[in-house]
Amino acid sequence: MTRPAGKPMRDGRVVVGLDGSDSAWAALDRAVAEARRRDATLEIVHAWPWARTDPLAFDPDSEPRRPAVEIARTVLRLAMSRAQEQDPHLRIVPTLTAQDAVPELLRIGEDASLIVIGTRGLGGFTGLLLGSVGLRLAAHTRRPLLVVRGGSTRAYGPEGHGKVLVGVESGADAAAARFAFEEAARRRARLRVLYAWPKPRVFAGDHALPVREVVALRAEREQTVAHGMVAGLREEFGHIRVREHTTHSGPAQALVEASRAADVLVLAVHRRTPRLGMQLGPVTHAALHHAHCPVALVPVE
Repeated sequence: MTRPAGKPMRDGRVVVGLDGSDSAWAALDRAVAEARRRDATLEIVHAWPWARTDPLAFDPDSEPRRPAVEIARTVLRLAMSRAQEQDPHLRIVPTLTAQDAVPELLRIGEDASLIVIGTRGLGGFTGLLLGSVGLRLAAHTRRPLLVVRGGSTRAYGPEGHGKVLVGVESGADAAAARFAFEEAARRRARLRVLYAWPKPRVFAGDHALPVREVVALRAEREQTVAHGMVAGLREEFGHIRVREHTTHSGPAQALVEASRAADVLVLAVHRRTPRLGMQLGPVTHAALHHAHCPVALVPVE
């Protein structure tokens, strides 16, 4: 069941990280649906250092000498069975690894169409916190990452709101906008584009009028480019119903609130320094911690 190191994998894969927590099982369910939509292979990755006994599935006192790797294999078999029950025709690749979860998911998912993870692991974190597997992946992945949030099973099942939400700040978010349009097409859903543009500000109060005008013109130019980019996608995906809305204050709060009526929130994550990977801004942090639906992060160079 172990994937050989360096073995090339076919395109069209959805990779899901599984650690045996409740959140990971929800992520697995969502990954099954995502693989089905894409007609893709589902690769279930379980790193056995994660493996701890699930009190609902195992009794640690009954088998005190059972090797951790055997428990990990059992978790992986349960995951395969669960996925096959949901879609008997789904192509599934089970992968068991003894390496650390984050670098392994980054390596295995480097050519995947989507990586899927939950928000709460067996470490006891209440949501994503600094240093968690989810946040580390979000900061370094080069592939789209779906972080499965949502307080009810409705967020993961076939019944939803029929709406994709995307936050757009500038024309540099084109990859995320395209991903959102493609996601809406796959789901046959509506798309809401939320432009998050804070009002231009010059922090010092003694700037000359020309400086303030330059800042305002630059912001206006970015907004024009973003509108043009979305307009081009609307023309390309003419069958999708699109609603556009602009907020000039509190973009994080606006996106989190709008996520109540969405099945997925799409955000661009910009790569600023290759050596350090992606630096997650306050809007992304807010979405990962507080969104009411799964969050798809699309890395942008």
